[in-house]
Amino acid sequence: MTTVAVCQIAPVLGDKIATRGRIHGAVREAVAGGASIIVLPELIAPGYMFRDRDELMAAAEPSDGPTAHDWCRLATEHQVMIIGGMAERAGDVVYNSALMVDEAGVRAVYRKAHLWNHEKTVGFHAGSEQPPVIDTPFGRIGMMICYDLEFPEWVRLVALDGADLLCAPANWPQYPRPDGERPGEVVRVQADAAVNRMFVAVADRTGLERGQDWVGGSVIVDPDGYPVTRLALGGPAVLTADLDLSKARNKSISEENDVLADRRPTLYSRIAQ
Repeated sequence: MTTVAVCQIAPVLGDKIATRGRIHGAVREAVAGGASIIVLPELIAPGYMFRDRDELMAAAEPSDGPTAHDWCRLATEHQVMIIGGMAERAGDVVYNSALMVDEAGVRAVYRKAHLWNHEKTVGFHAGSEQPPVIDTPFGRIGMMICYDLEFPEWVRLVALDGADLLCAPANWPQYPRPDGERPGEVVRVQADAAVNRMFVAVADRTGLERGQDWVGGSVIVDPDGYPVTRLALGGPAVLTADLDLSKARNKSISEENDVLADRRPTLYSRIAQ
Protein backbone atom coordinates (compact mmCIF):
# COMPACT_ATOMS: atom_id res chain seq x y z
CA MET A 1 0.00 0.00 0.00
CA THR A 2 1.09 3.56 -0.74
CA THR A 3 -0.23 6.48 1.27
CA VAL A 4 -1.01 9.53 -0.86
CA ALA A 5 -1.82 12.99 0.49
CA VAL A 6 -3.43 15.98 -1.19
CA CYS A 7 -2.74 19.27 0.56
CA GLN A 8 -5.47 21.89 0.30
CA ILE A 9 -3.66 25.08 1.30
CA ALA A 10 -3.41 28.73 0.27
CA PRO A 11 -0.34 30.51 -1.05
CA VAL A 12 0.34 34.09 0.01
CA LEU A 13 0.55 36.04 -3.23
CA GLY A 14 3.74 38.08 -3.26
CA ASP A 15 5.18 36.49 -0.09
CA LYS A 16 7.15 33.39 -0.97
CA ILE A 17 8.56 33.04 2.55
CA ALA A 18 5.10 32.87 4.11
CA THR A 19 3.95 30.48 1.40
CA ARG A 20 6.99 28.27 1.97
CA GLY A 21 6.06 28.02 5.64
CA ARG A 22 2.55 26.87 4.76
CA ILE A 23 3.93 24.28 2.34
CA HIS A 24 6.36 22.96 4.95
CA GLY A 25 3.56 22.71 7.50
CA ALA A 26 1.33 20.79 5.09
CA VAL A 27 4.13 18.42 4.12
CA ARG A 28 4.90 17.73 7.78
CA GLU A 29 1.22 17.01 8.43
CA ALA A 30 1.09 14.68 5.43
CA VAL A 31 4.22 12.87 6.58
CA ALA A 32 2.75 12.49 10.06
CA GLY A 33 -0.21 10.81 8.36
CA GLY A 34 2.13 8.31 6.71
CA ALA A 35 2.18 9.84 3.22
CA SER A 36 4.84 8.82 0.72
CA ILE A 37 3.42 10.85 -2.19
CA ILE A 38 2.33 14.43 -1.45
CA VAL A 39 0.44 16.59 -3.96
CA LEU A 40 0.32 20.40 -3.62
CA PRO A 41 -1.96 22.83 -5.49
CA GLU A 42 -1.39 24.54 -8.83
CA LEU A 43 0.93 27.57 -8.71
CA ILE A 44 1.28 27.06 -4.96
CA ALA A 45 4.78 28.55 -4.96
CA PRO A 46 3.90 32.04 -6.28
CA GLY A 47 0.10 32.39 -6.04
CA TYR A 48 -2.31 32.72 -8.93
CA MET A 49 -4.13 36.04 -9.40
CA PHE A 50 -1.41 38.04 -11.10
CA ARG A 51 -2.34 41.53 -12.24
CA ASP A 52 -0.12 41.58 -15.30
CA ARG A 53 2.87 40.07 -17.05
CA ASP A 54 5.35 42.16 -15.04
CA GLU A 55 4.06 40.77 -11.76
CA LEU A 56 4.09 37.25 -13.18
CA MET A 57 7.64 37.57 -14.47
CA ALA A 58 8.83 38.84 -11.09
CA ALA A 59 7.32 35.78 -9.37
CA ALA A 60 8.55 33.20 -11.90
CA GLU A 61 11.72 31.15 -11.47
CA PRO A 62 13.55 28.39 -13.34
CA SER A 63 12.63 24.77 -12.78
CA ASP A 64 15.93 24.29 -10.93
CA GLY A 65 15.48 27.45 -8.84
CA PRO A 66 14.71 28.08 -5.16
CA THR A 67 11.37 26.27 -5.12
CA ALA A 68 12.84 23.13 -6.66
CA HIS A 69 15.78 23.18 -4.24
CA ASP A 70 13.45 23.69 -1.27
CA TRP A 71 11.12 20.87 -2.29
CA CYS A 72 14.04 18.53 -2.96
CA ARG A 73 15.34 19.23 0.56
CA LEU A 74 11.89 18.49 1.98
CA ALA A 75 11.63 15.30 -0.05
CA THR A 76 15.05 14.14 1.11
CA GLU A 77 14.38 15.01 4.75
CA HIS A 78 11.12 13.07 4.82
CA GLN A 79 11.87 10.45 2.13
CA VAL A 80 8.79 11.35 0.11
CA MET A 81 7.78 12.39 -3.38
CA ILE A 82 6.34 15.90 -3.79
CA ILE A 83 4.32 17.15 -6.75
CA GLY A 84 3.27 20.78 -6.89
CA GLY A 85 2.81 23.86 -9.03
CA MET A 86 5.10 26.78 -9.83
CA ALA A 87 5.51 29.57 -12.38
CA GLU A 88 8.43 28.34 -14.47
CA ARG A 89 10.55 30.93 -16.22
CA ALA A 90 12.47 29.76 -19.29
CA GLY A 91 14.19 32.80 -20.78
CA ASP A 92 11.45 35.33 -21.51
CA VAL A 93 8.71 32.70 -21.43
CA VAL A 94 6.68 31.66 -18.37
CA TYR A 95 4.85 28.35 -18.04
CA ASN A 96 2.28 27.19 -15.52
CA SER A 97 4.28 24.15 -14.49
CA ALA A 98 4.32 21.24 -12.06
CA LEU A 99 7.40 19.69 -10.52
CA MET A 100 7.80 16.09 -9.41
CA VAL A 101 10.67 15.75 -6.93
CA ASP A 102 12.03 13.15 -4.56
CA GLU A 103 15.30 12.47 -2.76
CA ALA A 104 16.97 11.93 -6.16
CA GLY A 105 16.08 15.49 -7.25
CA VAL A 106 13.68 16.79 -9.88
CA ARG A 107 12.18 13.75 -11.58
CA ALA A 108 9.96 15.58 -14.08
CA VAL A 109 8.65 18.98 -15.10
CA TYR A 110 5.27 19.34 -16.79
CA ARG A 111 4.05 22.52 -18.50
CA LYS A 112 0.27 22.99 -18.52
CA ALA A 113 -1.05 22.46 -22.04
CA HIS A 114 -4.57 23.83 -21.61
CA LEU A 115 -4.56 27.33 -20.16
CA TRP A 116 -7.53 28.63 -18.20
CA ASN A 117 -9.12 32.06 -18.60
CA HIS A 118 -6.75 34.92 -17.70
CA GLU A 119 -3.73 32.58 -17.78
CA LYS A 120 -3.92 33.24 -21.54
CA THR A 121 -3.68 37.00 -21.15
CA VAL A 122 -1.49 37.55 -18.08
CA GLY A 123 1.57 36.05 -19.73
CA PHE A 124 1.62 32.26 -19.47
CA HIS A 125 2.60 30.17 -22.48
CA ALA A 126 0.93 26.83 -23.09
CA GLY A 127 3.11 23.75 -22.90
CA SER A 128 3.40 21.48 -25.91
CA GLU A 129 4.76 18.25 -24.42
CA GLN A 130 2.63 15.31 -23.35
CA PRO A 131 2.26 14.73 -19.60
CA PRO A 132 5.06 12.59 -18.18
CA VAL A 133 4.58 9.16 -16.62
CA ILE A 134 7.50 8.29 -14.34
CA ASP A 135 8.58 4.96 -12.91
CA THR A 136 8.96 5.32 -9.15
CA PRO A 137 9.37 2.91 -6.22
CA PHE A 138 5.62 3.30 -5.63
CA GLY A 139 4.43 2.69 -9.18
CA ARG A 140 4.03 4.63 -12.42
CA ILE A 141 3.09 8.22 -11.60
CA GLY A 142 1.73 10.73 -14.10
CA MET A 143 0.99 14.41 -13.67
CA MET A 144 -0.93 17.22 -15.29
CA ILE A 145 -2.54 20.46 -14.10
CA CYS A 146 -6.13 21.51 -13.39
CA TYR A 147 -7.95 22.33 -16.66
CA ASP A 148 -5.95 19.57 -18.43
CA LEU A 149 -8.19 17.11 -16.59
CA GLU A 150 -11.21 18.27 -18.60
CA PHE A 151 -9.82 16.94 -21.88
CA PRO A 152 -10.49 13.19 -21.99
CA GLU A 153 -8.03 12.73 -24.85
CA TRP A 154 -5.22 14.18 -22.71
CA VAL A 155 -6.03 12.06 -19.68
CA ARG A 156 -6.26 8.94 -21.86
CA LEU A 157 -2.65 9.50 -22.99
CA VAL A 158 -1.47 9.08 -19.41
CA ALA A 159 -3.49 5.89 -19.06
CA LEU A 160 -2.07 4.53 -22.32
CA ASP A 161 1.42 5.22 -20.95
CA GLY A 162 0.63 2.98 -18.01
CA ALA A 163 0.05 5.42 -15.16
CA ASP A 164 -1.15 3.83 -11.94
CA LEU A 165 -1.74 7.21 -10.35
CA LEU A 166 -2.34 10.59 -11.97
CA CYS A 167 -1.43 13.52 -9.71
CA ALA A 168 -2.86 16.92 -10.58
CA PRO A 169 -2.21 20.24 -8.86
CA ALA A 170 -5.30 22.40 -9.35
CA ASN A 171 -6.82 25.82 -8.69
CA TRP A 172 -10.55 25.33 -9.22
CA PRO A 173 -12.32 28.72 -9.18
CA GLN A 174 -15.60 28.83 -7.31
CA TYR A 175 -18.73 29.03 -9.47
CA PRO A 176 -22.38 28.65 -8.45
CA ARG A 177 -23.82 25.13 -8.40
CA PRO A 178 -27.20 23.69 -7.44
CA ASP A 179 -27.77 23.04 -3.75
CA GLY A 180 -26.66 19.59 -2.73
CA GLU A 181 -24.54 18.95 -5.82
CA ARG A 182 -20.87 18.16 -5.56
CA PRO A 183 -18.56 20.36 -7.64
CA GLY A 184 -18.54 19.53 -11.34
CA GLU A 185 -14.75 19.46 -11.28
CA VAL A 186 -14.85 16.56 -8.83
CA VAL A 187 -17.43 14.71 -10.94
CA ARG A 188 -15.19 15.03 -14.00
CA VAL A 189 -12.21 13.68 -12.07
CA GLN A 190 -14.33 10.70 -11.01
CA ALA A 191 -15.07 10.09 -14.70
CA ASP A 192 -11.37 10.41 -15.59
CA ALA A 193 -10.51 7.75 -13.04
CA ALA A 194 -13.31 5.37 -13.97
CA VAL A 195 -13.01 5.41 -17.75
CA ASN A 196 -9.26 4.85 -17.52
CA ARG A 197 -9.26 2.61 -14.43
CA MET A 198 -6.51 4.49 -12.64
CA PHE A 199 -6.18 6.41 -9.39
CA VAL A 200 -6.37 10.20 -9.59
CA ALA A 201 -5.21 12.58 -6.83
CA VAL A 202 -6.06 16.28 -7.14
CA ALA A 203 -4.81 18.96 -4.75
CA ASP A 204 -7.01 22.03 -5.03
CA ARG A 205 -6.29 25.30 -3.22
CA THR A 206 -8.14 27.46 -0.74
CA GLY A 207 -7.91 31.08 0.46
CA LEU A 208 -9.54 34.16 -1.07
CA GLU A 209 -7.08 35.85 -3.44
CA ARG A 210 -7.81 39.26 -5.00
CA GLY A 211 -11.53 38.62 -4.88
CA GLN A 212 -11.33 35.09 -6.29
CA ASP A 213 -12.60 32.21 -4.16
CA TRP A 214 -11.91 28.55 -4.83
CA VAL A 215 -13.81 25.26 -4.73
CA GLY A 216 -11.38 23.65 -2.31
CA GLY A 217 -12.36 20.29 -3.76
CA SER A 218 -9.20 18.24 -3.26
CA VAL A 219 -9.93 14.57 -3.76
CA ILE A 220 -8.39 11.15 -4.32
CA VAL A 221 -10.42 8.82 -6.54
CA ASP A 222 -10.05 5.06 -7.07
CA PRO A 223 -10.10 3.20 -10.43
CA ASP A 224 -13.83 2.57 -10.08
CA GLY A 225 -14.40 6.33 -9.97
CA TYR A 226 -15.26 6.59 -6.28
CA PRO A 227 -13.68 9.14 -3.91
CA VAL A 228 -11.59 7.56 -1.14
CA THR A 229 -11.20 10.85 0.73
CA ARG A 230 -13.82 13.17 2.18
CA LEU A 231 -14.49 16.54 0.56
CA ALA A 232 -13.26 19.44 2.68
CA LEU A 233 -14.91 22.06 0.50
CA GLY A 234 -13.36 25.49 0.80
CA GLY A 235 -11.23 25.10 3.90
CA PRO A 236 -7.61 24.10 4.50
CA ALA A 237 -7.06 20.35 4.79
CA VAL A 238 -4.55 17.56 4.31
CA LEU A 239 -6.37 14.45 3.07
CA THR A 240 -4.72 11.04 2.88
CA ALA A 241 -5.62 7.63 1.50
CA ASP A 242 -3.89 4.25 1.45
CA LEU A 243 -3.83 3.01 -2.14
CA ASP A 244 -2.95 -0.33 -3.69
CA LEU A 245 -1.66 1.16 -6.93
CA SER A 246 -1.39 -2.26 -8.56
CA LYS A 247 -5.20 -2.28 -8.85
CA ALA A 248 -4.91 0.33 -11.61
CA ARG A 249 -3.18 -2.24 -13.82
CA ASN A 250 -6.36 -4.31 -14.08
CA LYS A 251 -8.37 -2.65 -16.84
CA SER A 252 -11.19 -5.20 -16.88
CA ILE A 253 -14.73 -4.06 -16.09
CA SER A 254 -16.48 -7.35 -16.88
CA GLU A 255 -15.55 -10.85 -17.95
CA GLU A 256 -15.40 -9.67 -21.55
CA ASN A 257 -14.53 -5.95 -21.33
CA ASP A 258 -11.32 -4.02 -20.88
CA VAL A 259 -11.33 -0.21 -20.99
CA LEU A 260 -8.15 -0.06 -23.07
CA ALA A 261 -8.34 -3.26 -25.11
CA ASP A 262 -11.90 -2.43 -26.24
CA ARG A 263 -10.84 0.84 -27.82
CA ARG A 264 -11.34 1.23 -31.60
CA PRO A 265 -9.03 4.15 -32.48
CA THR A 266 -9.73 4.00 -36.21
CA LEU A 267 -13.31 5.08 -35.46
CA TYR A 268 -12.19 8.10 -33.42
CA SER A 269 -9.99 9.87 -35.95
CA ARG A 270 -12.10 13.05 -35.87
CA ILE A 271 -11.31 13.58 -32.19
CA ALA A 272 -7.78 14.72 -32.98
CA GLN A 273 -8.86 17.16 -35.71
